[in-house]
Amino acid sequence: MRFSTLVIATVLSAVGLLSGCGAGNTQNGGTTMSIEVTSRAFDHGEPIPRKYTEDGADVSPPLKFDGVPEGTKELALICDDPDAPTDEPWVHWLLYKIPASVTSLPEGLPNKPRLKDPPGALQGKNSWKIGTQIGYRGPAPPRGGPHRYFFKVYALKVKLVVEAGVSKNVLMQEISDHILAEGELMGTYER
Repeated sequence: MRFSTLVIATVLSAVGLLSGCGAGNTQNGGTTMSIEVTSRAFDHGEPIPRKYTEDGADVSPPLKFDGVPEGTKELALICDDPDAPTDEPWVHWLLYKIPASVTSLPEGLPNKPRLKDPPGALQGKNSWKIGTQIGYRGPAPPRGGPHRYFFKVYALKVKLVVEAGVSKNVLMQEISDHILAEGELMGTYER
């Protein structure tokens, strides 16, 4: 299954049909290159295992990045749920100032503003108002149909000058003009 999904994604990306995985438009009219984002825990479009949700251990999943372009100074990651019954997508994770040399993230990163591994990485605010507001919080959708969870990785051409604990809106403002490449992995979850 993983091989066929990868082959299809590669073919669609080559012809520019796969949103989030192929070349895309930037705000200034240019194009961005593609980063392949994968996980050994789930394939693109497949259910996220319970372990990585609020119904399980609620630990961050392992992620891998391929195709980070030369010239990248830092990486940023945003995980959100556009299917949440809120005005804005529900933010599950903000991780930024990831060194450009990092090609993967291990399972279960601690919910701390500043991380030792990856060295120098910072975490921002998720959408929870109670409990842990910094770091990863897994899927916890209301009962009903499945929700989609997008793990978006951005390669940046600058090193960010930003503190730990920022919101998604602040992070997006900081990175919007500095994206060299991007990619995403989407998983689903329902109760």
